[in-house]
Amino acid sequence: MEKLIEEYSQGYALLREAVEGLSEEELRFQPAPDKWSIHQIVIHVTDSEILSTHRMRKVLAEEEPLLLSFDQEAWADNLGYERLDREQHLLLFQMLRASMQPHLENLTPEQLDRVGEYPDGARYTFKELLESRVQHVRDHLAHIERVRQAYRKDRV
Repeated sequence: MEKLIEEYSQGYALLREAVEGLSEEELRFQPAPDKWSIHQIVIHVTDSEILSTHRMRKVLAEEEPLLLSFDQEAWADNLGYERLDREQHLLLFQMLRASMQPHLENLTPEQLDRVGEYPDGARYTFKELLESRVQHVRDHLAHIERVRQAYRKDRV
């Protein structure tokens, strides 16, 4: 559990490192019209973190709360990700992660097993929700790297 919490707490640093030193052209490059740029990925990761932080807090605070998902494509399309401030979103991500640290440092075994339920009946423990947050950042760090490689290939 300690390793999981440590990786969760490093999410901001890993995300920041992944975009550090990239040109605005590289950050805005889309490998295809229907594929996200690195800029859009950063905004998405933060939007997802807003909702996920809410879910994790609900599971800690309420008895078997209802958990809601979001349509990530609709958010990206309708919230104008390309116009949003990437730096603000990185800082928001950092603050969301930092806001969870006191809860994570004091988790009891009972809290790890607390459950939330989605409308479709899928049930997740707090620990599973936390694991999914760590995996989400891992997945999008790999996604950022794939876009970086596509950018380099496109420029050759």
